[in-house]
Amino acid sequence: MDTKTEQAESLQAADDIRLAEDLVQRYRRARSELGKLIVGQDSVVEQVLLTILAGGNSLIVGVPGLAKTLLIHSIAQVLDLKFSRIQFTPDLMPSDITGTDLVQENPETGRRELNFLPGPVFANIVLADEINRTPPKTQSALLEAMQEHRVTVQGTTYDLEEPFFVFATQNPIELEGTYPLPEAQLDRFMFEIVIDYLSAEEELEVVRQTTSLRDIEFEYAMNGEQIRAFQKLVRQVPVSRAVSQYALDLVRSSRPGSADAPEFVTDWVAYGASTRAAQYLVLGGKARALINGRYHVDFDDIAQLAKPVLRHRVLRNFHAESEKVGADALIDQLIGAVPLPSSGM
Repeated sequence: MDTKTEQAESLQAADDIRLAEDLVQRYRRARSELGKLIVGQDSVVEQVLLTILAGGNSLIVGVPGLAKTLLIHSIAQVLDLKFSRIQFTPDLMPSDITGTDLVQENPETGRRELNFLPGPVFANIVLADEINRTPPKTQSALLEAMQEHRVTVQGTTYDLEEPFFVFATQNPIELEGTYPLPEAQLDRFMFEIVIDYLSAEEELEVVRQTTSLRDIEFEYAMNGEQIRAFQKLVRQVPVSRAVSQYALDLVRSSRPGSADAPEFVTDWVAYGASTRAAQYLVLGGKARALINGRYHVDFDDIAQLAKPVLRHRVLRNFHAESEKVGADALIDQLIGAVPLPSSGM
């Protein structure tokens, strides 16, 4: 049986095949439209779009001035989604995110009534800028929305409009006066997406573009209804037992004290990744397979997503910090140490 036939049979319905082909075309159109404004950062853009297709939320880490806000706002425009940005500060209150009840006079009856005024979380894409600058109580208001896709105000629950995504940013260099997210809350983010400096050539292009007149108009690549259909399709992509086992082996091997852990994990890691990491490796692998025109997940999909999925879930100890062992370097070693399972499992 040839590869094309295998792929066609891995998604059974003809409608699913057509939807998968449409996803590829719309993904490529989205990348092309974003290229009108965003220079470089190919892996970053891919990971943000994978987050959306998989129905997750992601953390974006990078120093100021690397266009984190511009990227997420542009993606919202290209995908025809309502965008909202919340600047997290020490005095931000939960009601500043979720909304609040206001006493207003009903012009018809003349009586005062409580009316709900929705907060900025009522959008399709919410950018939580510098989420670690606000106290845990306010952070948790957003994290509840991420998990439940709804908010509760004064005992009343309000559903958020679908699709709903949160992209939270953190500045890795200014840590004074911050409230770092606990590991249990970090675990709710599908990816930690790292934005680094551009190459010299790309940075020159940014300077050229941003210091001249520009009138950029985006064409919609997909809309909310199509995104929801694509999210359902992603979950239908089959994954072999061997590939699922590989994802789980990577996760289990990241836990010190585990029988599966290599010696360097025991030396450098305080806490390893949770089961949620394996779930996101597989789910992200399904989305990655589809955008590359494949209808099955392979080992490389899992390995390519190991860093964004694991870097905020593998907590390094003091020994690793003192030896300046970075999270990505540790994950590279982990990938090299975990063998591929037998395809006959």
